[in-house]
Amino acid sequence: MITCPNCNHNNPEGAINCEACFTPLPIINSNIHSITQTIQCPNCNGTVLASARFCGHCGFNLITSGEENLNAPLEIVGANAMSNINSSVSNEPESESNISSEVPTSPNLGEPAALELVTPLTIGGGDYAKTQFQQFSATLIHVQTNLKIEIPAHLPVIHIGKPNNVIPPDIDVSGFPDSDIVSRIHADIRIEAGEFYFEDTGSSNGTYINNLPLPAGNRHKLRVGDRISLGKGDKVSFIFQLA
Repeated sequence: MITCPNCNHNNPEGAINCEACFTPLPIINSNIHSITQTIQCPNCNGTVLASARFCGHCGFNLITSGEENLNAPLEIVGANAMSNINSSVSNEPESESNISSEVPTSPNLGEPAALELVTPLTIGGGDYAKTQFQQFSATLIHVQTNLKIEIPAHLPVIHIGKPNNVIPPDIDVSGFPDSDIVSRIHADIRIEAGEFYFEDTGSSNGTYINNLPLPAGNRHKLRVGDRISLGKGDKVSFIFQLA
């Protein structure tokens, strides 16, 4: 009996593979009373003795095949690539001239530009002064005729009325329709610190700002779009505008 070295199954004499697990069995030589190992043929995978020179199944030369496998030279992978890498690396240090030439230089920014100062521009010789950037023009638009009247910017006080010998008007409204309700010395526009103020100077028929009466001697700070009516009935009216 031949005992399987894998599953310990008892196989009959002469068996090559285990009947239970098909594991190759050692061949017992009864003449020398020794156990001989087996190998598989690399050509047909047949089971043969380890000492055999030729396969008993296909006749393959087992000795020649073994020598070729043992004597085959080892292939060194990447040897040429490594030599190419080593040859491409230069051990020569970079010269100082090359290093210094690559250092970027700071751009010449020059001297900082001096700030431009704005000289205040005095208008009308009074206490009202403003810079050139603050200049603007103010106008009165006559509602009934759509005529535009520019308010003199060089005067600190602009008189509104009709011709007279006491205070001649800077804005004469005598040529407008229904101007008979406007007093000869009716109102003033004062320019102070860049603001426009409207003041009734004691007119007979009064002044109305946005349909509200302006008491004589009181000031109203004009805003864009204000409606100014000289006299009652809204017959001589102006719209204040800035441009």
